[in-house]
This record gives sequence, structure tokens and C-alpha cells, in this order.
Amino acid sequence: MTDTATAPLTFTVTRNLAAKSPAQRAEILENPGFGTNFTDHMVDICWSEHGGWHRPRVQPYGPISLDPAAAVLHYAQEIFEGIKAYRHADGSVHTFRPDRNAARMQASARRLALPELPTEYFVQSLRELIAVDGDWVPTAADQSLYLRPFMFAKEAFLGVRPAKKVAYYLIASPAGAYFKGGVKPVSIWLSENYARAGKGGTGAAKTGGNYASSLRPQAEAAEHGCDQVVFLDQDRNVEELGGMNVVFVYKDGRIVTPASDSILEGITRDSVLQLAEDRGHVVERRPVSLQEWRDGVASGDIVEVFACGTAAVVTPIGTLKGEGFEDVQPSGELALSLREELTDIQYGRREDRHGWLLRLDA
Repeated sequence: MTDTATAPLTFTVTRNLAAKSPAQRAEILENPGFGTNFTDHMVDICWSEHGGWHRPRVQPYGPISLDPAAAVLHYAQEIFEGIKAYRHADGSVHTFRPDRNAARMQASARRLALPELPTEYFVQSLRELIAVDGDWVPTAADQSLYLRPFMFAKEAFLGVRPAKKVAYYLIASPAGAYFKGGVKPVSIWLSENYARAGKGGTGAAKTGGNYASSLRPQAEAAEHGCDQVVFLDQDRNVEELGGMNVVFVYKDGRIVTPASDSILEGITRDSVLQLAEDRGHVVERRPVSLQEWRDGVASGDIVEVFACGTAAVVTPIGTLKGEGFEDVQPSGELALSLREELTDIQYGRREDRHGWLLRLDA
């Protein structure tokens, strides 16, 4: 279902006559939170089996009309991405490794039998939204504009088959600093009664069902006083948190992260690991058992544990709790050092040696 066309799309732009005033926008940006306020416009691109990608639009942000028989409501054909836009000191707006987000969305689309949005269209949609809503990109330190591209099956049909009509949207939400008052270690609950994904399942796709299945375990974590939940696979290997990847630092300088076909490939994680390799660390992507984790902490072989993802970037893990145990995790300086380096690159405060940044407002 790959669409190979790469010619630029011609977007129709309809301005929101009820757009927030500069004063209203400034008030929101003073304390934007996360995912609660949205910009004035959104991108909408249609796809059909015979017409391919067509009718690209920037239009006022607002409700989406769906037929009650729309396939997404019955068979969960839906995927999404998460990416940010950053305001640099000179006022320009950049995003970070959008080609990787586009590639991951294409991989998710293949797994969910959805059409693959070409990378050029993905990036163009970001540019088109920033062209009208660029003023929503915050200027305050550690704030950003969170961009949420998503795609779903909209064909009204109750047969079980891939939908022949699909919609791609892009919305945006200003995001405040994830940690107010500085980065704090998080506590993790070990989920042994629930699984996030299975071999051959949708774990490597960024689809809503994976997150829906994590909500009950996350509630269980909260019941035990924990911030996040960590999942195991069928072999009792560490998988990932509800929305972040896990990284282990060993006393010999090695950095190890779990790898399997049920783990979502984290773009933040891979960027952090690249920066670690640049510093001379050996990086291993391999299965890590729960026993290796606990034994490594107990013996001192593991000297630091952290999590990483788009929203939090990097956060140390302070405690691992499970039924009948509580392991305090060792603290170190590498996680915060890598976090500082990565965010400095994203905000234009440090050289972008790898060419990860893309200017959106040029």
C-alpha cells in the first residue's frame, strides 16, 4: 500500500476566523502544560485506494466528523507520531529528525495495513502548519510545540479488511517543561500481570491500542505509589515503559538497551545512544532479563538506569518496585549530561554535528 509519489502537495489554506488573539495566546504560553491547549489550525490530507493522497488542507482546528461505521471505531486501524518544534534564540523554528518520525510512521502503517505517507509529505505537513501557527512555538526555555501527526481508517464499512479510505491529520499543542523545578528520578512499577505486546503483535508500531492496554497497568503503578510502569516480554526480558525506552549504564562504561521486535524504536533513545557513542561508550542493543537488571544493581555492575522519550527526553530511574521488593536504583551523572547535550542541540545552543535539525519556517 506504499504511495511512491513525491511531488509536493498543493495545500489549500482556510484561516480560522476564531483564532486566539495574541494576548490569549500569550496567556496560554505562560503555562501551557501538556496536551491540553491546541493551536488554531490543523492539517488534513485524504487517501483513497484509487486516488492516493489528495485534498491537502490547512483548516481551523475543530471536531472531525465520522460516520458511525468508520473502520477505526470498530477495528482500530490507527497510528500516530510525536515530534516537537523548537524556538531558537534567533527566532527561527526547527524540528528534530523528522525523517525518522516519518519512517517510523511508515513502519506503523505497514503493520496496521494503512497507506504509507511519503516522507516528503510528512515533512511538508509540518511546514504547512508552522506557516500558519508558528507564533504558537514558545520562546521560554525548555518549552516547545508538540506536533501530533495521526492517521486512521475512515471508510464506512463493517467488513474486516483494510480500509479503502484513510485520513491523515496533524495537530499541535504547546508544551511546557516536563519537569518543573528540575529533572527528578522516577519510580517504576514492575507489571507482571499484564503484557504490553507480544511476539508478532503491534508492539513495534505506534498505535493507540498499545497505549490503551497500558492504562490499567499504569493505574496499578499509581496505586503502588509509582510514576511509571515497566513491562516484560514472554521470556521475562525487559521491554519498555508505558511510553519510554529503558537504558542501563554498566560500570565498565557499556550502555545497554533492551531490543526485541515488540519494542517501539525510540528516536530520542537512538539519539541519546549516538551521543554516548560519540563520547566513546560501547552501546549494546540486546535482550536484558529482569534478573540481569536486579542482579546488576545489587552487585554494582549496573551504575545508572534511565528512561527516555519525546516528552521527558531523559529521566533517571530512582526506584524499581514489584510484588514483595523495592530496589533503589544507583544514581549517576551520565543521563543528565546526555540530556543536557541533546536538548542543547534541539534548541540550537550546541553544534548539530549529525545534521539532525530541520528548519521549518524557512
